Amino acid sequence: MTSSTTLGIKTVLHPVTDLEKAKPVYTALLGVEPMADAPYYVGYEAEGQQIGLVPNSDMTSPVAYWHVADIEAKLAEVTAAGGRLKDSPRDVGGGRLVASFTDPDGNVLGVIQDR
Repeated sequence: MTSSTTLGIKTVLHPVTDLEKAKPVYTALLGVEPMADAPYYVGYEAEGQQIGLVPNSDMTSPVAYWHVADIEAKLAEVTAAGGRLKDSPRDVGGGRLVASFTDPDGNVLGVIQDR
């Protein structure tokens, strides 16, 4: 069917309106302190999952990100299958590439490639 597989969902990003109010809630839920804490992103590592809080974004709901070995190949596969590119791959630091697309119902899905 497809020529590449995913490495699983390892990252979920949550849009927040007030980072300072959201941070204690997620810290209590996850039981760990943030591994990254900046005005533009707060990130947690919990049981092999990366949970991120993203303030002031255009996200309207949490987005699950599937980790892939080749982001361009995976995007080509999902768009050929009927997905629509939302955000082209971009480097968010450290060589990590992220992109998103929508399924036929408009659900936003993400992909991440680590170098």
